[in-house]
Amino acid sequence: MTAFESQCIDAPPMKITRTHLAAVVGMIAAAALALYLMGHPLICKCGYVKLWHGVVLSSENSQHLTDWYTPSHIIHGFVFYGLLWLASRRVPMSFGTRLVLAVAIEASWEVIENSPFIVDRYREATISLDYFGDSVINSTSDILFMIVGFYLAAKMPIWLTVTIAIALELFVGYMIRDNLTLNVVMLLWPLDAVLQWQAGR
Repeated sequence: MTAFESQCIDAPPMKITRTHLAAVVGMIAAAALALYLMGHPLICKCGYVKLWHGVVLSSENSQHLTDWYTPSHIIHGFVFYGLLWLASRRVPMSFGTRLVLAVAIEASWEVIENSPFIVDRYREATISLDYFGDSVINSTSDILFMIVGFYLAAKMPIWLTVTIAIALELFVGYMIRDNLTLNVVMLLWPLDAVLQWQAGR
């Protein structure tokens, strides 16, 4: 590990106070409530909860605890940790404060992502024709996996964090012809060539 990399790991203790913890739990609960009030089911409409659901083109995608998009949320944690670490060089922030901000961003995105506008956008710009938004339990799980990614990035050297992120993107991209990068591209700048390639999976 280089001297620069060692600076990117929060030296012990990586403290999170009760106030930080209460804020994190409160934001997760608020996001879950917002999604429920928006009409999203608490669990899959199939009536059961699975630890893993691996069929992307199905009505149960994004309805269970984990799926092929779970790695994207771990990468969210990597990215949020890195950006907030950089920000803390200019505006000092404790580890707990940065965690709270990361959860605030992720929880807000989960609500926005499941709004009618974004859901319709996914359905129009991608091949996710059966996608009607996440279940509440799936979105909650996504936020928790972002937290896992955030903690991992705090513990690991930069080179390992970047390597894992790239490996996850390549593996998921190979397996389902989609990943975080392609998801962002198709949401913001839909490309017909990518759409046709994904349709061949």
